[in-house]
Amino acid sequence: MKIYETHAHLDFPQFDQDRDILIRKCIEKGIAPINNIGVNKETNRASIQLAEKYDEIYATVGYHPHDADKLDIQEIKQLAAHQKVVAIGEIGLDYYRNLTPPKVQKKAFIEQLKIAKELEKPVVIHDRDAHQDILEILEEFLPEKVVFHCFSGNVIFLEKILEKGWFASFTGTITYKNPQLADVIRMIPTDRFFVETDSPYLSPQPNRGKRNSPLNLQYIIQKIAEIKFLAPKKIAAMSYQNAVDFFLSKKA
Repeated sequence: MKIYETHAHLDFPQFDQDRDILIRKCIEKGIAPINNIGVNKETNRASIQLAEKYDEIYATVGYHPHDADKLDIQEIKQLAAHQKVVAIGEIGLDYYRNLTPPKVQKKAFIEQLKIAKELEKPVVIHDRDAHQDILEILEEFLPEKVVFHCFSGNVIFLEKILEKGWFASFTGTITYKNPQLADVIRMIPTDRFFVETDSPYLSPQPNRGKRNSPLNLQYIIQKIAEIKFLAPKKIAAMSYQNAVDFFLSKKA
């Protein structure tokens, strides 16, 4: 069973002791490609370094809303031109923690959307308690390819992003008690979703509270399969092809 891990942070310190061992284990188990996601200057560069080291790893570059005040536009443009960079992200708005002022978050989000449109790169969205503002900004700039990482909206919000042709990606949170997300999974078409772990965060049941890794993707796939009454292999294959078409189609 091949699985595309669309969102992980394998460059983070939680993997310093066993990073290469873990990556090799993932590849051996068919978990590849892996998108390593940038969130600031250091992780953007670290993601590219990992992508240069492993054929199976791709990178994204962007400034997370928590680091919006540090945005370096020229750096993003330069790094995004790298052949292994497949998207701009994760970018967006986070009104839950509000580590930077909303006005600063919005400005950084808009500037990065402009870069994505100019370079014709997909966009990986971080959206926490900011559904309406993110939707309004995206509707103004209308990037061609958008995925809402760790989708947390309801079916009404899902309908709005589906109308635009955008995608939702699901993490281990779907294995927690969450009727809203179960309804979202029932509703989402099989050609409009990805799976991800957001490693090292959001470990699915039964590993909740422990460090997450791409090896836990099986639990996310099993849960989606259970809700949709489909075989796990079928869910994995659908998600894999969706992600290849979204992130790698121009590289084929």
